[in-house]
Amino acid sequence: MALHVHPTIASLKPYSPGKPLAELERELGIREAIKLASNENPWGPSPKALQVIERASASLHRYPDGGAHDLRQALANKWHVPNDQILVGNGSDEIISLLIKTFLAPGDEAVMADLTFVMYRLSVLGGHGVPVEVPLKHWKHDLSAMVDAVTDRTRLFFICNPNNPTGTMLTTQEIDGALIRLPEHVVVVFDEAYYEYVRDAAYPDSLRYVREGRSVVVLRTFSKIYGLAGLRVGYGITTSEIAGYVNRVRPPFNVNSLAQEAAQAALLDDEHVAKSCAMNEAEMMFLEEGLTAMGFKTIPSQANLIYCDVGMDGASMYDALLREGVIVRHIRGPMIRVTIGQPTENRRLLQALEHVLPNLSKSA
Repeated sequence: MALHVHPTIASLKPYSPGKPLAELERELGIREAIKLASNENPWGPSPKALQVIERASASLHRYPDGGAHDLRQALANKWHVPNDQILVGNGSDEIISLLIKTFLAPGDEAVMADLTFVMYRLSVLGGHGVPVEVPLKHWKHDLSAMVDAVTDRTRLFFICNPNNPTGTMLTTQEIDGALIRLPEHVVVVFDEAYYEYVRDAAYPDSLRYVREGRSVVVLRTFSKIYGLAGLRVGYGITTSEIAGYVNRVRPPFNVNSLAQEAAQAALLDDEHVAKSCAMNEAEMMFLEEGLTAMGFKTIPSQANLIYCDVGMDGASMYDALLREGVIVRHIRGPMIRVTIGQPTENRRLLQALEHVLPNLSKSA
């Protein structure tokens, strides 16, 4: 029987989340491999989150709160907004998909950078929309060119800040200048998955735009600094009007019971957040110095990752490191992305690079 699949869906390549540790160890017979590819918090979950998970597991035979009331209220209290302006999802990815389902009709457009979180493009195409991709400028979003790309068919405008995979940041001045030029029919999506890692004082307060009643959505996650990537819980802060429309297409029970409980506990664990930030900054400095000493070019980052030009075929570098039991992320050309790990992991990465570089340099 011939399947009738939409041509756009048939042409898509599924998102690749990166090679799991267990798969690498099984394939190559390697023990104690390390993964520096998915921008996870190497220090693990908040201890407070772990404590509540065991208690919450006793009620897993019950459906979760379909509206995640307590979690939304906790987020509303933290960010000083009404709880009807809070969206929650099975990771921020789901909220991105819900925004596309809400605002894009077939043929409508979404503007984004050409080198940013790949799920924007995949989700827009999956929703039969048109991704309008604008090249980065100096490894950052070229906001002026992105605004120039807006048309009457543009519905969504994605800004990943700090950007994944580059780690670069847009300032308040840059964002304000772009918002002034955008027409009212465009919803701006600020993806701030790495918000808590930012150190630069020029980083914009995107919630100010929400409080001003602008058509914006601020996305954040518990998958990064809070260390709950395995539970998949993200959230959005927006106007009550936008939240109301998105909730019409949100499936019931989309955030599971354990995720709701753990996220509430993690939200209160300022000590874990502070420790994770401090260690990330210290280890980033160490890795940047080590990579630079090897002749690699690193892009200044405000996240928990380093985007690095290795000066040769990045795919070959990725494969060589795999055989050393180190998983990084090859992006394109000579560029790889490295997650900041624990001290032992970062030192092992540099040792692995020292081991593979001579052979790679000969074959380049």
